[in-house]
Amino acid sequence: MSRVVVIGATGHIGTYLVPRLVRGGHEVIAMSRGARDPYHASAQWGSVTRVTVDRDAEDEAGTFGTRVAELRPDVVIDLICFTAASARQLTDALRPSRPLLIHCGTIWVHGPALRVPVTEDEPRTAYGEYGTGKAEIEALLHRETLAGGVPAVVLHPGHISGPGWPVITPAGNLDPAVWTQLATGRPLALPDNGLGVLNHVHADDVAQAFERVMSRPAAIGASFHVVAEQAMTLRGLAAGVAGWFGREPVLEFTDWAEFERRAGSEHAGATRDHTMRSISASIDRAREVLGYAPRYSTLDALHEALAWLVANDQADVGGQEF
Repeated sequence: MSRVVVIGATGHIGTYLVPRLVRGGHEVIAMSRGARDPYHASAQWGSVTRVTVDRDAEDEAGTFGTRVAELRPDVVIDLICFTAASARQLTDALRPSRPLLIHCGTIWVHGPALRVPVTEDEPRTAYGEYGTGKAEIEALLHRETLAGGVPAVVLHPGHISGPGWPVITPAGNLDPAVWTQLATGRPLALPDNGLGVLNHVHADDVAQAFERVMSRPAAIGASFHVVAEQAMTLRGLAAGVAGWFGREPVLEFTDWAEFERRAGSEHAGATRDHTMRSISASIDRAREVLGYAPRYSTLDALHEALAWLVANDQADVGGQEF
C-alpha cells in the first residue's frame, strides 16, 4: 500500500484511476482545481482526501512542487503537466524524498512515422506546442532518473475516449454532426481517401496502466504507449460506427479544400492535426513490462462514449437504437 498523490484527479483518467487505487488499498490524495466532480460517481471517492489547488497560479508563484512534496507521497501521478518548467519545479521539490513520479505524456511526442507500428524507441519528432512540450518533459524526466534523482515513468496515451466528454470522431475531429451522418446514412466527407489513422484508448485502460506501473520496478526510467490494441483508419471507424445502425457508411472522399468547405475550418484543422500524424503505436513494451491488457477495442471505447453523448443530448443519431 502506498500514499499516492494524483494531480488532476477529476479528469478523464483520474475519474477511473482514483477508484482503482482506493480499491487497491492505497491512500489517495486527489489534487484538482475543485471546479468539477469526477465524470462518474463512485463510492471510493468517499475515502479520498481532496486538495484544491490552482497549478498554473502556484507554478507561477514557485510553490506548487513544495505543495506536493509536503504531502509526503510515496507515489506522485501527474496527469496535467504540460511544460518542462512545470515538470522541473516538481522534480526539484521531490528530489529529497524521491517518490515514484508517473507522468502522463501523449503519443503526439511522435510526428509522421517512418516505421509502423511506432515503438517507444523511435526518435521524437513532435511538432506543435502540446507535443513538443510533452517530449521535452519526457526527456527531462528520463535525465532525472538516470542522474539518480526522482525515479520516473512516462505513459503516452492515445486519443482518450469514454463516457462523459466529446471524443475524436471517425472524421478525426469533434464535430457532432459526424455521428448523425453515419447513423442516418447521410454522406460523410473524408480527406485522403479516409486512410488517416487514429489510435484511441478508453480512459479506464489508461488508468489500468498507471496503476500497474506502481508495482513494476522494471518500468522506472522508461516510456510506454497506452492505446487500444489496434489503430484504425477513418474509413474503418466510419464503417464500424455505421454498422451499429445496420448501415454501410456513405463516404465521399474529397481533397482538403472541399473537406474544409464542408466541415468548417476548425473541424478541418483538427482532422489535419490528427491525420498528418496518423500514429499507430505499439503496445508490446507495455504488455511485456507492465502486463498491460486493454479491455476496450477502439470501437468499444467509441460505442460507450457515443451512448453517453446521445443520452446527454450531445449527439443526435436520429432516435435510432444501437
